[in-house]
Amino acid sequence: MRPSVFVAFAASAIAFGATAKLPPLSDEAKAKAAEAAGKTAWNDKVAAYQLCQTQDKIAASYRKTAATAGKAASAADPTPGCVDPGPYTPVTPEAAKPLEASGAHSPPGTATSPPSNKATSAEMTGTRK
Repeated sequence: MRPSVFVAFAASAIAFGATAKLPPLSDEAKAKAAEAAGKTAWNDKVAAYQLCQTQDKIAASYRKTAATAGKAASAADPTPGCVDPGPYTPVTPEAAKPLEASGAHSPPGTATSPPSNKATSAEMTGTRK
């Protein structure tokens, strides 16, 4: 094949791949993705907590060595304390309610008065009895 034909073929293959749609995710895949997102968020909180503790140790060490060397170290700026994220608790999705419990077959509310018109359903739809 000539190089220009190969380039055209490759470009069309890339364009087709970019426009292809993926099937929707299953409920199990969505639950796994939510679990992974929760775990990642917790890992980020743990990393921020560990970084905060390390920065506090370094600042304390700097002030201590500066004081022993006779240098004046600046006072610590008021900052919020390090917040421990605690142990990881997995996210459990709510159980799907069955259709009967979700109100799918129930009317939206209890009727407090009769219908406002006295026409029968056959008269309303335009069909004969």
